[in-house]
Amino acid sequence: MSEPASPWPRRADLAEQAIHKRHSQKLWKMPRTNLAVVTWPPGAKDRLFWHWHYWWQAHYLDCQVDAALREPTKARRNRVQHTLRAMSYRTGGKLTANKYYDDKAWLALAWNRALALDGVRRTKALNQLEFDLLAGIDPVTGVLPWRRGETFYNIPSNGPAAILFARTGRLDKSRQVLDWIFDNLVRENGLLEDGIRMRMHGPEVVEKIYTYNQGTVLGASLEIALALRDEVGLAHDEPIDSFANSERADASVFYITHIRAIVQAIALHLATPQGVIISPKYESGDGDGGLFKGILARYLAEVAVRMPEDSRENIATKRVAARLVRASAESLWQHRLEVDGLPVFAAEWTEDAKLPHNYGLGPASISEAVGLLRIDERDLSVQLSGWMLLEAAARISNAPGL
Repeated sequence: MSEPASPWPRRADLAEQAIHKRHSQKLWKMPRTNLAVVTWPPGAKDRLFWHWHYWWQAHYLDCQVDAALREPTKARRNRVQHTLRAMSYRTGGKLTANKYYDDKAWLALAWNRALALDGVRRTKALNQLEFDLLAGIDPVTGVLPWRRGETFYNIPSNGPAAILFARTGRLDKSRQVLDWIFDNLVRENGLLEDGIRMRMHGPEVVEKIYTYNQGTVLGASLEIALALRDEVGLAHDEPIDSFANSERADASVFYITHIRAIVQAIALHLATPQGVIISPKYESGDGDGGLFKGILARYLAEVAVRMPEDSRENIATKRVAARLVRASAESLWQHRLEVDGLPVFAAEWTEDAKLPHNYGLGPASISEAVGLLRIDERDLSVQLSGWMLLEAAARISNAPGL
């Protein structure tokens, strides 16, 4: 008797449909363009893309790539291309003009993943993004500042950049950045702090814990570990069952060990006893913070699916990562609302979703500015995070042994 089909691919499809029905729109009615309106229901300025949410659109692109890689269709490939075109138009072709390095790293990551799709090609703009990140590395610290001209060095910029560098063959730069993070930002409980501000009196650690920082460091550690195995001819699924293989795997073990510790710390400190990921203190569930937990889920799924199974510790870590994703996805789904048959996801995955509204008020209204009418679920970021989580669950559902 065959096993029942996993529900997660279908649920990810519904999340995709909800975003496209409520948020997707042509840029200024131009043909063959596509961006996501940042609220639903939207205000007038949102429909015009008056304010530019660079990294939200990058994650919108990344979610589209998830769906297109999971089940390729012409419509999905076209939408990815239309989104890339619209981002270029909206920025006047100056994607590197943005002063925030984390924004640019996220777009470069999503764009590089999109290259796996038929018809998506590497362009001069993508090369410029990558070289802009490389040129932004501070010669003294060896890492990226949060934004151009700042002396604040943090994981939000360096985590995604380290993933990008590893995936594009710049392994030394990736290790340089990630090793700085491990040298400076690991808390005693295994979680990663946000960054370091360079003050006149000396370095000042920003101790706040954010879910997405754990995710990007997991992703970078995994990419580096796998690349180091490739360098010595050790296949990703090859067991470490001899002294020779142990010697060859030695450089990658440092990063694998960090992955184990971070996943364990997430399970202990950033999840419920049932394994549902929760927002820590200081982390907002709306605005930019709406994306954070989804990013963590994306990279937990990477660990669950791609981490080498060459030890009992690794297998246990993969299972914990998979459990965190599955439990979070199940809770998200159980707490959803449905509007016209499509889901609305909660900002907090352990709580019931609230119905978004604007009561005819725009996002610049006094009432919303002071939080009187604020509904987190109205934000694109919150809904993208739910979509990301369901794509992560769908990916795990197709992996053997999980």
